[in-house]
Amino acid sequence: MSLDQAPSPDDVASFYDGVGQVLNTVWGPNLHYGYWEGDDDHSPIEQATQRLTDLMINGLNPRPGDRVLDIGCGIGNPAIRLVQARDVHIVGITVSHVQVAQAQERAAAAGLAERTAFQYADAMDMPFPDGSFDAAWALESMLHMPDRGRVLAETARVLRPGSRLAIADIVERGPVSPEGRVVLDHICATYKVHSLGTMDEYRALLAEHGFVDVEIRDISDNVARTGAVLADVVGKVRDKLVQQAGDGGEEQVDELIAFMRRAAATPENGYLFLTAVRA
Repeated sequence: MSLDQAPSPDDVASFYDGVGQVLNTVWGPNLHYGYWEGDDDHSPIEQATQRLTDLMINGLNPRPGDRVLDIGCGIGNPAIRLVQARDVHIVGITVSHVQVAQAQERAAAAGLAERTAFQYADAMDMPFPDGSFDAAWALESMLHMPDRGRVLAETARVLRPGSRLAIADIVERGPVSPEGRVVLDHICATYKVHSLGTMDEYRALLAEHGFVDVEIRDISDNVARTGAVLADVVGKVRDKLVQQAGDGGEEQVDELIAFMRRAAATPENGYLFLTAVRA
């Protein structure tokens, strides 16, 4: 995807305010990948997505009372699970006003309004003082960022020294075949993704912006099933998506379902989980 075609924050918000809202009704409150232990693990998607959230929680390993930044909080369910599990305070940011309102409603319903805050903010220009957080995470949000390095620089700025960072992200795994390139470019266009990073890029950017003790795991095999499961889920709401898409919607939705299965079987479509420490 060339720079002039890159999605704006409004494009990203429109995706989650539109298709994302439909998917939430059938996928559940965790609109992110699932994690399966192996081929013999037949956990339903609700359990698999919670397992990925728990992987993030354990990797971040915050202390009770810590102030945590959720970069790209969505509708707030992972943040709520983190607060319940570790007794922390969390601030979530997103470029969707709809998601802000939904996250606030979810937190209030869970009785956690006093320990959570959700607000509209640009991750590349965060409205927080230096050293104002004890930990931060980004769960499948970095792929939408026009400049991941700038986000990591801002994250380093708002974290106190010694704070932990956890990231889960869809990435490009090389070498990339011509077929793989077609699929990866289609992922970017379909899901309003600015670009897909690589593990090497993450290592370089983290070092450049003052993060140490970096640990990166390739968990592509554990999450790959998500695409096929998502295709099944989208098939259940096909008619609703067709109606939402308008003219030509039937063909668009059927192509989307077919592409989800294709992307799930593409080895260049990778996924990483990393942790690091702000020096």
